[in-house]
Amino acid sequence: MAQARPVEQPPPKRAVATGYGGAVSSVDPDATRIGLDVLSRGGTATDAAVATAAALGVTEPYSAGIGGGGFFVRYDAATGKVDTIDGRETAPAAADEGLFLDEDGNPLPFGEAVTSGLGVGVPGTPATWQRALDRWGTKSLGDVLEPAEELAREGFVVDRTFHDQTAENAERFADFPATQELFLPGGEPPEIGSVLRNPDLADTYRRLAREGTDEIYRGPIGRDIARTVTDPPVDPAAEREVRPGAMTAEDLADYRALDAEPTHVDYRGYDVYGQAPASSGGTTVGEALNILERTDLAAADEAGYLHRYLEAAKVAFADRNRWVGDPEFSDVPTEELTGDEFAAARECLISDDAVLPAPVAAGDPRGPQDCTARTSDAREPYEGPNTTHLTVADARGNVVSYTLTIEQTGGSAITVPGRGFLLNNELTDFSFTPNAPGQPDPNLPGPGKRPRSSMSPTIVLRDGEPVLAAGSPGGSTIITTVLQVLTGRLDRGMSLEQAIAEPRASQRNSDETDAEPGFLARPEADSLRRLGHRFAGTAEIGAATGVERLPDGRWVAAAESERRGGGAAGVVVPAP
Repeated sequence: MAQARPVEQPPPKRAVATGYGGAVSSVDPDATRIGLDVLSRGGTATDAAVATAAALGVTEPYSAGIGGGGFFVRYDAATGKVDTIDGRETAPAAADEGLFLDEDGNPLPFGEAVTSGLGVGVPGTPATWQRALDRWGTKSLGDVLEPAEELAREGFVVDRTFHDQTAENAERFADFPATQELFLPGGEPPEIGSVLRNPDLADTYRRLAREGTDEIYRGPIGRDIARTVTDPPVDPAAEREVRPGAMTAEDLADYRALDAEPTHVDYRGYDVYGQAPASSGGTTVGEALNILERTDLAAADEAGYLHRYLEAAKVAFADRNRWVGDPEFSDVPTEELTGDEFAAARECLISDDAVLPAPVAAGDPRGPQDCTARTSDAREPYEGPNTTHLTVADARGNVVSYTLTIEQTGGSAITVPGRGFLLNNELTDFSFTPNAPGQPDPNLPGPGKRPRSSMSPTIVLRDGEPVLAAGSPGGSTIITTVLQVLTGRLDRGMSLEQAIAEPRASQRNSDETDAEPGFLARPEADSLRRLGHRFAGTAEIGAATGVERLPDGRWVAAAESERRGGGAAGVVVPAP
């Protein structure tokens, strides 16, 4: 089905753009171009966000698409209100706490759970798109899907990131004939500079445009999804054991994208809004900001600022892992986690001249304890490092911050035959067994339950007006990426572009802090080591995008300059 042929390379991506009429920032130039075109034709930020996301389902199918889910955060310029849509995937009704345990009660190897029907959650992305358009759009689903349908049919130019991600997954992809045919033309990853076409996805988009999302939740596409999950179409020659899942047509028909109130913290006079549980992004970013607010980060030297940032993240992750799960199934203390009283009790653990031993024990948000540092034997939960994020603003001043995903790079590796999209492995975001022995774990699997997420789409206001919006992919590093971008922009005087490009480190309540080469090369890294910080090198962390409103009314769109090959920022009318 997929075909590839050599063509000229597209124009280089842009990390920053400034101008009027609205802005779009994503990881992909085709997706950003499509979003900007919707804005230029009078569409709202919501219209453009859905169109951009649909395009990313074509050009970044290993990170997102209609086989996955996500969280949609929106600011309304007319009311000054921030709303969210929870489009997280759900577990089938047959799932229970033993979902990822083998016949002897032992947890499955993570890779075996990922590449299986067991890990596939009921997709939430199509319902999110329709719900967002119903609430805040001016265009139909068919209107905003049309450019992505054309892109899928005509094809996009394969870049190095797409090629490398395909190569990294080639062994998995080869075990599923539909995936191999689509993404391994001729049995090999498509060449850089070739054109990859996906006519099956184009047909799927056209069907959704004409018939609506019921095609997925109550129609033939949904039946194909359920059949693929329960009887994964594996190459008979493959040696891989691919466990079936238990998703039914009824599970798809029961799915709902949920209207949800955002999390909110007041940070130095800024109103910071994020996604509430089952995402842990809003609570964890919010708790860390509340902890950091008790230090004058603008006056701190660089090493002092970075030390405080890392320690605040460490403490907030301890509390996240203990308390955050799907609030429909667990009593999640969202208000207390983002409250000042709890932040004060946690901030006092942090010293300027020492590092807290990790893992730090969780605190009790409903009964903050005295200022005594404790450790625990909790494990660091694993999340895949992929996902994608886009940010959009329109000429009316509305803003969207939208993170969507299929979890691992390549998701489950299972393409729905004849439909052109990969299925997610989001259910592996559940804890396979309790995270800390002897403690309740709110993130164990359950029927209809949403696994905890780290997605952190964020919008920042001041006096009811938008200041910036940001987000990132990266699994659990999403939270620290967003926190570092926010503090870099709001506290350290960086531009949004600089805050996104800044070398990153990610501390998630473990003995070692993940750090990029650029971070480890900074002189402050040695100062941090002398305080007791230990670092583990990693190639890159996150791939953020953001938009900012300048005082004169212009929009700035900002994206990565290098990570994942660089992002694509654009505005409708560039400033002279």
